[in-house]
Amino acid sequence: MSQFIQLHLLTMYPPSNLNRDDLGRPKTAIVGGTERLRISSQSLKRAWRESEVFNEICRGAQGKITRRIGYDAALRMVEAGVKEKDALAAGIAISSAFVNSKDLEGKDKEDPLKEAMLKQPVRVSAEELSAVNQLVDGLISGNKMPEEDELDFLRKTHKSVDIALFGRMLASKGKPDVSMEAAAQISHAFTVTSVKIEDDYFTAVEDLKEFKKGAGSAFIADAGFGSGVFYTYCCISKDLLISNLQNDEALARQALSALAQSAATVAPTGKQNSFASRAYTSYLLAEKGSQQPRSLSVAFLKATRGEDPLAAAIENLEKQRANFEQAYGACADGFKVMDVSKGEGSLEEIIQFITE
Repeated sequence: MSQFIQLHLLTMYPPSNLNRDDLGRPKTAIVGGTERLRISSQSLKRAWRESEVFNEICRGAQGKITRRIGYDAALRMVEAGVKEKDALAAGIAISSAFVNSKDLEGKDKEDPLKEAMLKQPVRVSAEELSAVNQLVDGLISGNKMPEEDELDFLRKTHKSVDIALFGRMLASKGKPDVSMEAAAQISHAFTVTSVKIEDDYFTAVEDLKEFKKGAGSAFIADAGFGSGVFYTYCCISKDLLISNLQNDEALARQALSALAQSAATVAPTGKQNSFASRAYTSYLLAEKGSQQPRSLSVAFLKATRGEDPLAAAIENLEKQRANFEQAYGACADGFKVMDVSKGEGSLEEIIQFITE
């Protein structure tokens, strides 16, 4: 049976705007009839996989998300002296290995090579990036167009940790053999308390203008912000992760370690220079077992109140877990807790637990 690893994190963020909507204000969600701050799963995953923590552990086993795969190939060829028309055709052919031609950018008078750019980004493994670079080197040295078999550089035999964890789907090209189901499911984080978004009214003062000639601000604006304890839930299928990584169990353990460390210690980068809202997780519950996984978000359906929302959130989460166990029986084969407020447990113990 499949083994699932579940992580439940409670992280306190001070006044911040970590993840903005289209108006530049903090993202929100209605939970239990009250407004909460929200951080999207896309924002969390981006921050984690781009962090030094993640890169240090998974060095050399990561790909990239890009629209530029064919565009950059064409650009390299032009810079090497290949005719622009031929370079563009080669770039389009390379991009078309990922998607249908209708999913490429249209003609651009200012930059014709942009016609080889994807409309939407795709995940590309390190092995695939290397294969494309080798192909382009050959096209340049041979001054030729790519053969059909040379464009078959997409593969499912790569060991890209980010693709293994977060998945890849190339539906528009109809290539299910190179798509990959994500082994990790990451929730949108939301505050356990209801919130009211506030506005930071700020100005930029003109330093070079003399006071007597008109003192004042050179710029006036406002920025929304909020604060609270966020609940985040991660569910990882360990068996699928190992399978995605070509049965490399050592690399799967590295991936789990990287995910846990970054989830516990890395904050999204939104407006960090303005708020310095970096934070470590204060409470982390890790579970593993073959039982059907479940989130504990229902513990926060009713907004937490009081002077110590973190303590109340921990109490509510642990009570919800116990209630599920009472109703359904054991929901995991084992669990491990790190509670910073009580000085109990450690991240190292959590990582050892989920990787053993």
